This record gives sequence, C-alpha cells and structure tokens, in this order.
Amino acid sequence: MHQAVRSRVELGHRPPSAARPRAGKARSLIDADALRVLHRSARVLLNNLPELTDRLVAVLREQEPAYRSTLESDPVATWQEVHRSLRHSVASLLDPRAAREAALRCSGKIGAARAEQGLPLDALLHAFRLGGSLIWQSLVEETSRTAPEDVRLLVHVAADVWNFVDEHCTLVADVYRKVERQHAWRQEHRVRLLTAALLDGTSRIADVAETAQALDLPEQGSYAVVAVAGGRRTGRAPLLAAVVPPGTRVYWHTGVDVDHGIVLAGDADPAGALPDLRAPAGARIGVGPVVAGLAAVGDARRLADLALSLCAADGDTVRLTEHLPAALVMSCPELGTALAEEVLGPLLRLEPSDRDILLDTLAAWLECDGSAQRAGVRLYCHRNTVLNRLKRCEQLTGRSLTRPADMVELSLALTARRLLRA
Repeated sequence: MHQAVRSRVELGHRPPSAARPRAGKARSLIDADALRVLHRSARVLLNNLPELTDRLVAVLREQEPAYRSTLESDPVATWQEVHRSLRHSVASLLDPRAAREAALRCSGKIGAARAEQGLPLDALLHAFRLGGSLIWQSLVEETSRTAPEDVRLLVHVAADVWNFVDEHCTLVADVYRKVERQHAWRQEHRVRLLTAALLDGTSRIADVAETAQALDLPEQGSYAVVAVAGGRRTGRAPLLAAVVPPGTRVYWHTGVDVDHGIVLAGDADPAGALPDLRAPAGARIGVGPVVAGLAAVGDARRLADLALSLCAADGDTVRLTEHLPAALVMSCPELGTALAEEVLGPLLRLEPSDRDILLDTLAAWLECDGSAQRAGVRLYCHRNTVLNRLKRCEQLTGRSLTRPADMVELSLALTARRLLRA
C-alpha cells in the first residue's frame, strides 16, 4: 500500500537537448505544476488519514476475502497496520527521497508478518494495489473538488506513482517468499526432530499426537519399520521407492548410512505389508516385526536395525520374524561370542584346515535337517565321511547331536560364529 512519487526530473531523466530549449522549458514547467498539485492534495490526505484508513479497510473487507478473517479476529491491529502503510505512502508523495527507506521497511515488515500468519501472497499484493488505487482516486477527488482545472496535471505523475506501487509489491513478494522458505525449513526441521525422537524411542508422550499429524499417520495403528542401507548407486529416491509397494503408506527418515521407513502395516504381518520386495543390487534391508501404535516405533526401529545387521554384506533382505534365533544372538554380541567360545572352543583351536572342514560339515548337516546323505551331496563326500566328522565334533565339544539341548547350543554357537566371526 506504500507508494511515493518523484517527477521525471527528480528521477534522473536527462534534460532535453539544446536543439529544443522551448520544449524542455515547457516540460519543466509542467513537471513543477504537476508536483505542486500533487503535494497540495497529498497534504490534505495526510490530514484526513484516519478517514482514508477506514475507506481502505472497508474496501479490503469487500474485495479481498482473505482479509476478512484477519479483520474479524484482530480489527484494531489490522486497522493500525493499514494506517501506518498509508501514512508512509502519502509521506512518500510529499518527500520521496526522505520517506522512501521508511516506507520500504514498513512494507517489508507487513510482508513478513503476513507470511508468518499464512495470508496468501496474492491477497497481500491485491491489498497493496487496492491501497495504491485508493490513494490515486483520493488525489483525483481532492484536486477535482478544490481545483478542477488542475486534474489534467496529475496525469504527468501517474506513471511515477504506479511505478512506486510496483516497487513495493516486488519488495513485499520477495520478503514474503523468504519468510515462507524459512518457515518451511523450520517446519521440516521440526518434523525431522520429532521423527528422530520417535525412532530413537525418546519421544515424549505429549509429542506423539503432533508427530502423527506431521507425518500424516494415525497415532493408533500397526507399524513396521524398514531399515535400508547400501545400494545407493542408483540414487536414494529410486532405492526407497523400490522398497515398499505402490500404495503403501510410509514415511522415510533419511540418515547418513541408514534410512528408516515407518510403514503403516495395518493388522498385517510385516511380510504381508511388504510383499515381493525387490531392492537394487547391493542394498541391505532389515524389516522389523509389527508393533502396536506410533509410540512403539522406537522398539520397531531397534528391531529393524537388528534385522539389518543380519544381512549379507553384498546385499540382502532380512525379516526379523524369519531369523529370530540369529537375532537373539545378535541382540547381545558379548553373550554370542561367549557361547561360541564355550561350545565350539575345542574345534576353533584346531588347525585352520581341519577346523573349517569340521565346522562346515556340522553346519551343512544342520541345514540339511540332520540328513548325512544330503549333507554329503552338498559337501561332495560320502555320507559315512559326514558321520565320521560329526562323531569327531561330538567328541571335541562334548555335545551330543541326539540331545535336543545340545543341538540348540551347537546351532546358536555356529550362528554366533558366522555373524560375529568369533
């Protein structure tokens, strides 16, 4: 709503060439007369500023719907804002050089305040142009009332008036967008902090509802967390897009080494929530079990990371519910290492070649569901060779392959050695 005016002479226009002295003199006289008329009417507007403010507020209420709620919720503050804007605008008509900076500062403050409030930029710019239009109309009305013969002179300053209005609209738009970007960054940062706290399990109960709203996810529901690492040669966005099927509601929280997806699983099992997973080569994906409620996502993240730790280094997808014994070992590496040493210690202290043959045979036999025949096929040896090696494993470890408790220890110890390199 700010505007000021400078004559073409004040704006730095070069005087006419010496070849046309009479035209130059006439031009100067017209500019001087136009400024005299403008200043005379502007002084009247400045004295009647409250009435002018009331008129502009009424126009805003009628012609700019976005301002209506502002006028209804805080009419006094809005009236004062309009009044300040008009005062600086009219002062700029009288003395553009002295008033210009103050007018620009006032417009900038209005632009920033309205951006923080969320008033649409189009509505704000429309309000400024309505203010410029009202001031111009009031100048014409006042000149017509007191000196009708001088109205024609105002035409010579009209372009300068509207150029100044455009200058303030440009400033307001720039300030508005800057504040809007800052506000968006703060909001994004706030959402990231809330999500990080949720995944870390440090989120306050009071913040869960805000987090649910920010992520556009229900506070109550069934969730699984997906941990993704590696495989970024194809780009992070394509990788994450490939992790969950289209139509799945998921919020991705990106990290330096690991990205976490909070997946709304409904009442489904995680395997059902992520059917036929296809990840790029080299990607490692760990899927935790379903948990109840957004507040439990911290536990789901911890279990997803545990599943991720079970993935093969060259790329793999591990759902924790399918690897619970291995997860049990990895959940406490110290105990897993101790178990491997306690159960397999005598085997581990053999010569490497002898050690590896016995451990590979034991692992193959377990994977073949205790079939010496199938284990022999896998190891390219006779079943009797497999049985002899197993017998030696029993003698060295003191565990029997026919005793269930010993079988559990041997199986977990082999898993611990494979995962922890014990």
